[in-house]
Amino acid sequence: MVYRVKVSTEKRLEFVDITDRVNEVVSDFDDGVVVVFSGHTTTGLTVNENETGLVEDMESMLSSLVDSDGWLHDRIDNNADSHLRGLLLDSSLSIPFEDGELLIGTWQSIFLVELDGPRTREVLIQIT
Repeated sequence: MVYRVKVSTEKRLEFVDITDRVNEVVSDFDDGVVVVFSGHTTTGLTVNENETGLVEDMESMLSSLVDSDGWLHDRIDNNADSHLRGLLLDSSLSIPFEDGELLIGTWQSIFLVELDGPRTREVLIQIT
């Protein structure tokens, strides 16, 4: 079964912690692997620490690695930077869980990374 989770974003580039949403799904199961997938080419998924300064640093890093202007795709959608930043992130994550709890580190959180917001996105979650 695939669970569909809506995530609303407020900024063009934003890290949204979806750990609790994924935990809600896995809490109904014993053991396995949860696959989290974003089918949007201008989003990404990552696991990292949800500390305010680090989140701001990660946003700044993506912005500095990929300039906002001068890309050929901008003639169509004016969002080439969002697609190119997406190349640096994953579109899916596989995370083990046991006794209905994610087996992530103490400081780890699951993030949907919005690269072309604000928007409402859909994240797919499947248990294997």
